[in-house]
Amino acid sequence: MLRDCHCIIGDSNLVRSGQNEAVGGDCSSLIFSKYKKRRMLYNRDVGSLLPTLYSSDYFTRPSIDELAAVEMIDSGYCSQVPDFTIGRVGYGQIKFIGSTDVRWLHLDKIVKFDRNSVVVYADEADKPPVGQGLNKAAEVTLTLKLRSLDAHSLELDRCSGILRKSADRQGAFFVSFDLSSGNWTFLVHHFSRFGLDDEEEEDIVMIDNDIDSTAEVKDFPAHSAGAVLSHSLPAHLGLDPVRMQELRALMFSAEEEYEDLNGPFQKINSYNKEQLKEDSPVTNGKSLANKTTLHGSSRKGGILISPSPIRRPSQALLEYNLNNTDLSPSRDILLSGQRKGLPLTRLTKVEGFRLEEKHQTPLSGGYSKNIVDAALFMGRSFRVGWGPNGTLVHSGTPVGSPSCGLSSQVNMQKVAVDKTVRDKNNKINEELVDLYFSSLMNLHKSVEHETSQLVHDSCKLKLQRVVCSRLTLPEICQAYIETIEKAHEISELSTSNRVFLMHQVSIWALIRVLFSDRETNEQSNDDEEMMLDMKDDSLDMDVEAKPFTRRAEFSYWLQESVCHRVQDEITYLNDSSDLEQILVLLTGRQLDAAVELAAARGDVRLAILLSQAGGSMVSRSDMAQQLDIWRMNGMDFKFIENDRLKLYELLAGNIQDAFQVSSIDWKRFLGLIMWYQLPPDTPLSVVFHTYQQLLCEKRAPHPVPVYIDEGPLEEEVDWNIGDNHDLAYYVMLLHANEDKNFNQLKTMFSAFSSTYDPLDYHMIWHQRAILEAIGAFSSKDLSILDMSFVDQLLCLGLCHWAIYVVLHMPYCDDAPYIQAKLIKEILCQNCEIWSSQEIQYQFIEELGVPSEWMHEALAIYFEYQGDLPEALEHFLRCSNWKKAHSIFITSVAHRLFLSSQDEEIWRITSFMEEHKSEIADWDLGAGIYFDFYILRSSLKEGDIMSETDPLGKKNDECRSFFTRLSESLLIWGSRLPADARLTYAKMSEELCNLLISIPGVSSTAMVQMSCFDTMLIAPTPEDMRSSHLQSALSVFTYFLSEIST
Repeated sequence: MLRDCHCIIGDSNLVRSGQNEAVGGDCSSLIFSKYKKRRMLYNRDVGSLLPTLYSSDYFTRPSIDELAAVEMIDSGYCSQVPDFTIGRVGYGQIKFIGSTDVRWLHLDKIVKFDRNSVVVYADEADKPPVGQGLNKAAEVTLTLKLRSLDAHSLELDRCSGILRKSADRQGAFFVSFDLSSGNWTFLVHHFSRFGLDDEEEEDIVMIDNDIDSTAEVKDFPAHSAGAVLSHSLPAHLGLDPVRMQELRALMFSAEEEYEDLNGPFQKINSYNKEQLKEDSPVTNGKSLANKTTLHGSSRKGGILISPSPIRRPSQALLEYNLNNTDLSPSRDILLSGQRKGLPLTRLTKVEGFRLEEKHQTPLSGGYSKNIVDAALFMGRSFRVGWGPNGTLVHSGTPVGSPSCGLSSQVNMQKVAVDKTVRDKNNKINEELVDLYFSSLMNLHKSVEHETSQLVHDSCKLKLQRVVCSRLTLPEICQAYIETIEKAHEISELSTSNRVFLMHQVSIWALIRVLFSDRETNEQSNDDEEMMLDMKDDSLDMDVEAKPFTRRAEFSYWLQESVCHRVQDEITYLNDSSDLEQILVLLTGRQLDAAVELAAARGDVRLAILLSQAGGSMVSRSDMAQQLDIWRMNGMDFKFIENDRLKLYELLAGNIQDAFQVSSIDWKRFLGLIMWYQLPPDTPLSVVFHTYQQLLCEKRAPHPVPVYIDEGPLEEEVDWNIGDNHDLAYYVMLLHANEDKNFNQLKTMFSAFSSTYDPLDYHMIWHQRAILEAIGAFSSKDLSILDMSFVDQLLCLGLCHWAIYVVLHMPYCDDAPYIQAKLIKEILCQNCEIWSSQEIQYQFIEELGVPSEWMHEALAIYFEYQGDLPEALEHFLRCSNWKKAHSIFITSVAHRLFLSSQDEEIWRITSFMEEHKSEIADWDLGAGIYFDFYILRSSLKEGDIMSETDPLGKKNDECRSFFTRLSESLLIWGSRLPADARLTYAKMSEELCNLLISIPGVSSTAMVQMSCFDTMLIAPTPEDMRSSHLQSALSVFTYFLSEIST
């Protein structure tokens, strides 16, 4: 019996049947036996004839591996692959009709998918005759990059008509077009280039080129040499960007633009240079102009990876109206070669594209005012920069501005980092600055700390960390609460700030409740109501009672947190709606008020039931059982008030039936779970996890931040459900997960968890520090919180506190000296602030910041200001001998010398002389001044008469000194000003006068004449040299007369 063998590969539906040698055998055994015979020949025989495809975003059906597997089973299969398909993800595919010979094909070289087009055999020289290779009939599907269109409008018919005409024009047969996916399918008889031209793309409303730019640039890093990248700067200046491109092409060679494209892509880049030269608009402008859109594809050589073809230039920032647009089918800026011979046209600037003002940012306290200019998108020399204290410097025009400035204008905008300290009149309140920052930081400083030493560049830095126990936590939290309450008493405070402050009071109280420990059950008078259920009157608290005590404290905190919401709702209710008022009172666990209201309306039974609300589980079970009996007996609930039924459901523990999720805030819903649904002895961690589970199931209200939940806000906030939760919710989860890793720390300590100001970190940083100090969590991945708070402090001019925060950053092995680098940067960038305020200066010294760093910052600052003597003093104090020596020689020394401040020069040179081994060219620099005073002093001494030959010895010393002066002038050269050269001349003159004054009785005539020779080599003016020369002639004449007599 003959059995057919079927081999199905992927989606190709390949069926190979009628294998005569498989008589009486199983298909699988046949495949296995044939594979076993040929597997040793795979690398040698099969691998050599398989097609190659190296681009990761290209695919084939069957795949290369599947082709190899079938080829080993059925020799010759690759010469007749049915319905062979090749495609590129996101661009389209080609399905070749019938059998296709794919042996030895370099698919990367042959098939090129581009934006809305495909090229097969771009090089005509490599194209086989029609019907051979891949130059055959095929079904092409291109995925067009479309903007979102209305599928129910006439867009489908319009686009289909354009695509049908495009297919007919290119000799193809239109098959279909799917508007939802953008797939355009058509049939071709053979290949060259098929796709849309630029006009058709614009008619179909394509999306911008930037959508695929990342992938394309990643595959092919070369740039098009012929693209004219125009921007707003030449337009503003009234220049023609095309003419500027021509001038650039004449002045710079093409190789210069690509000289940086070497390294691992050298083979590709060498090819790109040749192709870009070949397709350059300067060298081949006419050929480019004469090419049609469909046949003007860029040619490429055979390389192993698949680069994307050279893309058309990006859309310009501004559109220009050019004459004679017939030569530019793409409607882009014309290439320079195509513009030759055309008259230059002065371009008129039209309105550029606008960025949407959707998202609010802290820039200027309003919308982002996205900058539209070359500085942001294409600029190098005019790039945007950030200055100190949140200053944005740019050369663009903000969106929505009434006036349109030139690109050469520099604009400065300040980030609104001081929102938190502005009152309701939008003015900075100094009292708020003191309470929000200085007072809170002093409070943090008063807490016990431990220090660790960090050594950097022989300087020691003291890193600090807060040390706090859970026993002392209540005192710390109370101190923070008192400081916040002082800020709340400011009369000019805005409403949103008052809401924020009250929320922070609540957060500190919650931290105290959830994380503090007590050794005794002593309590204040304010907590008496909270502790009524506790029966243990002993001073020593039982360990088993602590969870119940914490639960009672949290219950009281929750009641206080929602009390104002309950009172607000009751205010808006009618006096006749007693049951509804009782229901609202129960949401805040105000049982006394609810019982009194029920008794006052004469409903004693309801009052008795309310008095047991949230009590034993027996009463809840009885109430639930009674409701079930009524339902089973078919009781008509229409005769019972709806609010009364809700009360019964709540008393039975069915909070979902009593309240809708959307009708109550998240804190009261959490209270309902704890008070009425779960047993009264349920641990808080279980309560929090129960709420978290209901939240995940969308059966509980979201814990929205307080500024969204309670408001009001001066500005609209773009917030979606689930973006950020309230800080109180994260604190609860942290307590519930204290023995596990808490993976929401970054979200918890983000600004949006407690305030609508994304740049306000002044309170979150303190909460993080205290919680980490008591061991609630441990993390070294919160550097963004530290740096954000540092930036906020610096923008307010509180440099000393910014350094204090940096010293509290945890040590990181990946960046061991980050604290030292940050402190140096802060000192340098804000030198004018901290150096002018004595309080900050002393505080930084008390923090243990090395004085060398402070003097280095001051030296840089004074050098920038031009106060070089002061800069020299600080360079000396920070032991920067090289810089100090340079400033002394080039700027300070000659001024001091000419003003006769010899003592100051001696003090400075004596100080540097101790470290002359670390100073280059000491002998030809400051050493000259140091040795000058020594030499001058020796020449003035009166005991030189006791020496045998004083003139000869001093002459040698002066000669050596004068030689050094000349060498110094050569070494320092133009760096020495004219006054420095004058100083050298005065030094020489003074020494020459002293040398002449030395009596030469015991010296020979040669020694005396040698002194004149020494004075003549000194760097003195010409008149001085002439005077010395005359003296030398007189002395020489005297010696001759003496000899003759």
